[in-house]
Amino acid sequence: MVFIQTVGSIEMQPMLDFHCAATPTDLALELATFVSQCLTETLRTRDRALLVVSGGSTPVPFFDALSCMSLPWEQVVITLADERWVPPTHPDSNERQVREHLLRGEAARAIWMPFWRSGLNAHDALPLIQGELDALPWPASVVVLGMGSDGHTASLFPHDATWVDSQSAPERCLAVAAPLPPNVPVSRVSLTPTSLVDAENVAIYLTGEAKWDVLHRAERDGPARDYPIRLAWQQRHAPCHVFYAD
Repeated sequence: MVFIQTVGSIEMQPMLDFHCAATPTDLALELATFVSQCLTETLRTRDRALLVVSGGSTPVPFFDALSCMSLPWEQVVITLADERWVPPTHPDSNERQVREHLLRGEAARAIWMPFWRSGLNAHDALPLIQGELDALPWPASVVVLGMGSDGHTASLFPHDATWVDSQSAPERCLAVAAPLPPNVPVSRVSLTPTSLVDAENVAIYLTGEAKWDVLHRAERDGPARDYPIRLAWQQRHAPCHVFYAD
């Protein structure tokens, strides 16, 4: 189902559409179908389509479902919204989850652009990552964002001057200091606000009543520095779709 005007007591912004599913499994399949359709539509007019995905535990069923979609995967470029600065063999690595759950079967033919650079810290790796990001086929066909319990998205945390003071900067990535728990306390590389919304479609993927309550608060008027997830719909030029299940 798609809710365009209201969901419960939330008043929708004009560019914010809600897709609600009965179960997380149904939701993962619905999002995978949506992303597959976005990529297919982009490839009607372009040689390559860019997909930006987020890490964490929530996207795993979505990755599994998307990997089974029939697509010209060799024309799909995949990169991350952010990466925790740990080796790709580490349990907290977003790259590890993408490789294990998305880049398999036919989807293994996709062009993969990771962030991790062995032997470099997050800050020193930025020029290398920036150069590769610049070469990707922007705008992204679709950016899939998650949301933390504090309203952060990618590695853009509330009131963090690292990104708040440079929201319109042209760079595509930035280094982020280790956040406080309950977030994984390691440094990160994140796409900038400019890159996160450089897309034909933006999707937010979340499950559980606690995340729903956070989104409810974030949807009210206010600056993105309070709830960085607001960047997803405050950009106003690309449709923002929220995929949600209890």
